[in-house]
Amino acid sequence: MPQLLDKTIEILSHRHLRGPNMWSYNPALEVLIDIGDLEDHPSDLIPGFYDRLSACLPSLFEHRCSYGEPGGFLKRVEEGTWPGHILEHLTIELQNLSGIPGGFGRARDGGRRGVYKVIVSASEEAVTLQAFTYARDLLLTLIKDNGDAVAQKNQIIEALKELSDDLCLGPSTACIVNAATLREIPHIRLSSGNLVQLGYGSKQRRIWTAETDQTSAIAETISRDKDLTKSLLASAGVPTPQGRTVTSPDDAWEAAQDIGLPVVVKPIDGNHGRGVFINLHTQQEIEAAYAVAIHEGSEVLVERHIQGDEHRLLVVGNKVVAAAKGETVWITGDGKHSVLELIQIQINSDPRRGNTEECPLNPVRIDSAVELELARQQLTGSGIPVKDQKVLIQSNGNVAFDVTDLVHPDVASQVALAARVVGLEIAGVDLVAQDISQPLADQHAAIVEVNAGPGLLMHLKPASGKPQPVGEAIAEHLFPLDVDFRLPIIGVSGASGRSTVAQIVAHFIRLTNLHVGLSSSKGLYFGNRSIQRQSPSYWENARRTLQNRAIEIAVLESDNASLLLEGLAYDHCQVGIVLNVDPLQLFPEYYISDEDQLFNVVRTQVDVVVPTGFAVLNADDPIVTKMAELCKGTVIYFTQDAASPVAQAHLNNGGRAVLIGQQQITLMSTGQDSKSIPIPRHAEASASTPWKVINLGAAIAAAWALDIPFNVIEAGAETFVFEPSVPVGA
Repeated sequence: MPQLLDKTIEILSHRHLRGPNMWSYNPALEVLIDIGDLEDHPSDLIPGFYDRLSACLPSLFEHRCSYGEPGGFLKRVEEGTWPGHILEHLTIELQNLSGIPGGFGRARDGGRRGVYKVIVSASEEAVTLQAFTYARDLLLTLIKDNGDAVAQKNQIIEALKELSDDLCLGPSTACIVNAATLREIPHIRLSSGNLVQLGYGSKQRRIWTAETDQTSAIAETISRDKDLTKSLLASAGVPTPQGRTVTSPDDAWEAAQDIGLPVVVKPIDGNHGRGVFINLHTQQEIEAAYAVAIHEGSEVLVERHIQGDEHRLLVVGNKVVAAAKGETVWITGDGKHSVLELIQIQINSDPRRGNTEECPLNPVRIDSAVELELARQQLTGSGIPVKDQKVLIQSNGNVAFDVTDLVHPDVASQVALAARVVGLEIAGVDLVAQDISQPLADQHAAIVEVNAGPGLLMHLKPASGKPQPVGEAIAEHLFPLDVDFRLPIIGVSGASGRSTVAQIVAHFIRLTNLHVGLSSSKGLYFGNRSIQRQSPSYWENARRTLQNRAIEIAVLESDNASLLLEGLAYDHCQVGIVLNVDPLQLFPEYYISDEDQLFNVVRTQVDVVVPTGFAVLNADDPIVTKMAELCKGTVIYFTQDAASPVAQAHLNNGGRAVLIGQQQITLMSTGQDSKSIPIPRHAEASASTPWKVINLGAAIAAAWALDIPFNVIEAGAETFVFEPSVPVGA
């Protein structure tokens, strides 16, 4: 196709919308592209394109697109669609195949020939932007038919997986965040690692993988000291193996003789099974194990070897929620290959093994523990076992086989007790038992370790058995189902009056003795304390407010530019205020060129109102009143027109309205007596300050929505001090 070989797709610009926005409730990447002369080449006019695309990415069949059924997108390709639309779906699918969540996408006209906006969900900007760039390159290969698209796709997926491993949350943390998200509990990533805030302000909890802000430093220190842990468990009647710390190879052998062979030698404060040697019978083995274990920890522990398999049970809030079992690893000799070669052929070739966090089993390498195991069998890594010879490679580790449904109630009780004794609300408890479905005492089983911050992958993606909902269990523990986890948020937007209304609402709230956070163009306030604004960004300053653990309620201002370019800093709000919309304040540089497009930007403030919340809307602004039908909660109108048809119809339907008169502001609702607040002299409208009384009325409507007592609203109206003048947009 010579006529297509010189065609290209240029990425003109992009921006990351980090919160609810005109396209989506979730973060999204908006990319502006120029497809140039490809505008004249929709997919149905490119010979062989449909076949190449469907062969390269058969999973695109699951994309329903506008038809709402499997195969819908491919049908659009067959009928004819343009590169912007195809790029949307390619980006989504490449991310899905790489294990990166997200499924939202849109492609829209960019305002001039060949220019399009492509929008896709994006929790991590850099990852999705790279996926988009790869999708563009793959699409050009498919259009021009000038390369191996399948090989290119496979390389892209591997590259995206690596990038995701570097930049995205790890699977343990992600499963908790995802479970919280399903319950509409918001989250804020606090570091480039796995430190995450769930919830806002005073309602927040923090997690770091499977540790929480309630994980005691003392408990974590105890769990790292295996000898101390055993002592505390034994004092509570929890079965533990007999043993003691040792100071030298000779002392280790002496301890083993006192305890009785076989024994286990391990570092007292090691982790991930490093330096752990089990089922040791001879002085040579014990001394060799000591030499390795002392390099993995500060001291070495020798204890009685327990017969049975290693198990890891996850305790969350005094309840066992998952259990996994370990299995020994063997190879079978063929008389041709060495032990090391057989490990690669028979063990590490298992697709469940890998170095990434997505793999439930680790690759086997010949370390000191394997060398010791081989030496017992008179082999080395370079040795060649005879045909059909069974060679034990690992007798511990590989704890990734789900046995949750087999756990005996007595075992669960003992394990939960062990976590409580150490003081951990979330713990990984290691025990050795021959049969997890029988009581521990009946089989001389024992608990050998209690670990803080346990990994969850073995339960999320077991090597066999069913995955367990451990993320849901932790999310429910942090936020019990009967507890209100939402911080009340009042969002304020509009063409003008925003800052003053936000300040008045915050003033009303302070009079109720709640610690309020206020973010507006006039400043950042925590309680009565003014905080230096470190960023001109509404989004950044709102996030600072929501991260403050002392904040009990937040008032957050956003202007239209912020809604367009950043999105909202919060997922939902209790009260959303839209004061007005100026149809002339457009953003042609961002292709927002008419009233309908501006409406879609501003409506975001109403879209995020919770079903139990309120939208406070200006009944005198026809653009604003159209947003009422978008509100999932209740609408309260404010108006200066006593005969407002919008407000009157709303009252007739049982709604509420605030009438802003010349002398008073009246709160009206069907079936209830009206209440009026005299307009204080300092708030009276004049030729130079017409905005004062309007802003006061809107703020009173918001206070009414928050159920602030009427006498407090009266006092607040009387005591709020207006600035002598206000700039446009305030």
